Amino acid sequence: MDLGLRDARAVVVGGSRGMGLATARCLADDGARVAVMARCVADLDRACADLRGRGSPEAIALVADAGDEQRVQQVFAELGSRWGGQLNILVNAAGPDVQGTFDELDDDQWRRAIDQGAMGMVHTVRAALPLLRNAEWARIVNFSAQSTQRQSTVLVAYTAAKAMVNSISKNLALLLAPDEILVNVVSPGSVASEALVGWARSKGADGDDPYRLMQVIAEHFGHPAQMPRAGLPDEVGAVAAFLASRRNSYMTGANVNVDGGSDFT
Repeated sequence: MDLGLRDARAVVVGGSRGMGLATARCLADDGARVAVMARCVADLDRACADLRGRGSPEAIALVADAGDEQRVQQVFAELGSRWGGQLNILVNAAGPDVQGTFDELDDDQWRRAIDQGAMGMVHTVRAALPLLRNAEWARIVNFSAQSTQRQSTVLVAYTAAKAMVNSISKNLALLLAPDEILVNVVSPGSVASEALVGWARSKGADGDDPYRLMQVIAEHFGHPAQMPRAGLPDEVGAVAAFLASRRNSYMTGANVNVDGGSDFT
């Protein structure tokens, strides 16, 4: 399906790995001009080389920590100069790396989870809004998590940060509707990310097998979905790319689960 992305200008925050990279690939495959933002230069170089081999021959690496508002403002100002002051798509796919139960976490870990999981999104949206408003059409897609709907005790800070993403995104959808800037959320469930695959391997399981991966998750946390396997990053990326595209012309303020049917549990 043609998503209407030819020559669209897109930034994917957290786009150097995992579901963010999968989203960037989908956008590039449809002809978008893609910039990816992340902290690790090596990961960015690999991601941009991949995207340049697809439909984004001028893929741009943006080296920045989304938690650093001054750096984020600088990066978007430079990108705006390069792209004629316009941006069609902003995808926030980065998330916090904080795990632990309520009893285990100290204040610094809570602050890091909120900075990485929510304030980074605030910074990128704030910096991107002038460019988005200048464009003929614009979309914002923010990544949340299915764990905001089905709690895990070891993800309390992560989930709290993602709940902030949900609330802020809903409010942004209301604020930006008169400008016809659509704002939506993607909530992945158990997806074979690098972190989850690595965790499964630490338990002695083949994390590369999505069926075995789901079995290990079920053994430790209970079965989180109706599907018998974990999801794949590309499956989440395809949904995010649609929400970011011109083909999505009337959906805003939505939170889309990509989770193998957890709402039925």
